[in-house]
Amino acid sequence: MPEGKRRYKATIDGESYTIVGPKSQEHMKTVAETVDEQMKQLKELTKGLSNEKRAILLAINAVSDQLTMRKELEDIKKKLEHLE
Repeated sequence: MPEGKRRYKATIDGESYTIVGPKSQEHMKTVAETVDEQMKQLKELTKGLSNEKRAILLAINAVSDQLTMRKELEDIKKKLEHLE
């Protein structure tokens, strides 16, 4: 395994996964728990959808949130630059 990479075993929606990355065990645990919780919520809201489609919806929601936060961060940086 490349230097700086860690393995974390997670259960998401009843399936086992091995997550590999440079983040801490606590970070990966939080990510896995968040994904598991969001999958459970989607299951309740979208009873007729396959797990694959739920996973795609989850990815769309995650990317949307990421883009929103990126825009908010850029706006904060611009405000900070004007204050300096």
